[in-house]
Amino acid sequence: MSTDELTDEKEIDQILAIFAEAAGMPVNPVAEFVDSAGFDREFARETDFMGVLCFNRYQSETEMMRYIKKLEQRDISLTQSMIPLGSCTMKLNSANSMFALSWPEFGDIHPFVPIDQAQGYQQIINELGDALCEITGFKAISFQPNSGASGEYAGLSVINRYHQSRGEGYRNVVLIPASAHGTNPASAVMAGGRVVVVKCDDRGNVDLEDLKAKAKEHSANLSAFMITYPSTHGVFETEIREMLEIIHANGGQVYMDGANMNAQVGLTKPALIGADVCHLNLHKTFGIPHGGGGPGVGPIGVAAHLVDFLPTHPVVPMGGSQGGVIASAPYGSALILTISHAYIQMLGPDGLTEATKLAILNANYLAFCLKDYFKVLYSGANGRVAHECILDCRDLKQRTGVETSDIARRLMDYGFHAPTLSFPVHETLMVEPTESESKEELDRFIEAMISIFFEISDVESGITERENNVLKNAPHTANHISCDTWTHPYGRQKAAYPLPWIKENKFWPYVGKIDNAFGDRNLVCSCQGLEE
Repeated sequence: MSTDELTDEKEIDQILAIFAEAAGMPVNPVAEFVDSAGFDREFARETDFMGVLCFNRYQSETEMMRYIKKLEQRDISLTQSMIPLGSCTMKLNSANSMFALSWPEFGDIHPFVPIDQAQGYQQIINELGDALCEITGFKAISFQPNSGASGEYAGLSVINRYHQSRGEGYRNVVLIPASAHGTNPASAVMAGGRVVVVKCDDRGNVDLEDLKAKAKEHSANLSAFMITYPSTHGVFETEIREMLEIIHANGGQVYMDGANMNAQVGLTKPALIGADVCHLNLHKTFGIPHGGGGPGVGPIGVAAHLVDFLPTHPVVPMGGSQGGVIASAPYGSALILTISHAYIQMLGPDGLTEATKLAILNANYLAFCLKDYFKVLYSGANGRVAHECILDCRDLKQRTGVETSDIARRLMDYGFHAPTLSFPVHETLMVEPTESESKEELDRFIEAMISIFFEISDVESGITERENNVLKNAPHTANHISCDTWTHPYGRQKAAYPLPWIKENKFWPYVGKIDNAFGDRNLVCSCQGLEE
């Protein structure tokens, strides 16, 4: 019988009485209640908890529903407009691929249930694994990592165990390009590596000569090279295969960060390029909702020589004979694998390839339409970008006083979430439209960005004030617009409805401009303080 901290002897006696009556047997009241809380009683809570008003004021489903809806309306989502966050792949999470998520047959089963009682789960896991092996070209997949960063750690751990099996456990140098995701060096250090940074050239590509020099310098201790393809700069690096050959020639293994797989699927494969390990963000490329803190899945695929070192598990037999444990659940966040399984099965090979082509096409369409207004920072050898592009705004602050954060906030007035801000290059905007957006939606975003460009031009030419303009005061809340006192040298119409179509589906930001730097340095709790 499972109990919680609210269960007492009286409640247990009532339950026993019911069964006793049904069985025609006498009741034997509980003589002793054994407390198996698992911690010393001196640490037991003796005060009230969840006493903040919002935990107690809603006493009906109707009121609770309205409270949740109120919170929802304060946040922009894909239900309002595209979310062009570069490197995040905020794509459609289709309703039919999410459907199985709500089935109790998948949601109400324990991770350690005997395999023969979870054959449906096993079928989905195996089919998804086979599909991802085909997509990546790898021999085997492990679903144990619960995020992309966890996948990085798992992949590097596999490489470590491989080196150890060859009597080369001393190999610990990890080469990482300056353009890499921040999780790459963090994961490398967590896995026991010593990070050596490789330079990038003026076009954003890995500096091949610097890579050669550092691979040769550290060849005796070279463990791995972590590379994202397409690069974090949104470019297909034409020398990628030569880079990987350099690493292999110096005794290292290649870890490919799969964050940008949405530009690879169906067109190429990590294994074909020469990678030994690659993690996949199922919450990016393969249709699982991305953002809000999870859950995510970051499975790793490995080449044949690394299969024996895949994550294993002490309860559920799986993985390699020489692997370690990465997560307590054998298949990580197994429930949401149903989404990627449905996504892949419904699209099929042709659909997956078409999605990749459209993602690349959409990014190049945006880059081309905006190039006369915002410089595209990096492009490939043929002048194209991959599935995302970086808009260069680095000279705006000196010329006009306008920063990228001002553009990001002004986009809220136009009904858009901002692109990725100041990553991987400071004072830039990284845009990824994905394949999910129509040309009409892309055109709306382009029109908004061009409109913002001319707002910046008005500041530069002195038509509007440098410190009191629509960009510096953005976003404009409904409370701000409707206030009786208006002290700005521009009208309310320009502030709230800068383009005609915004009136059809206006999103009102709930909070106006805040001082980001001050907030980062001075944390303030919005709930009651501990002293209360």
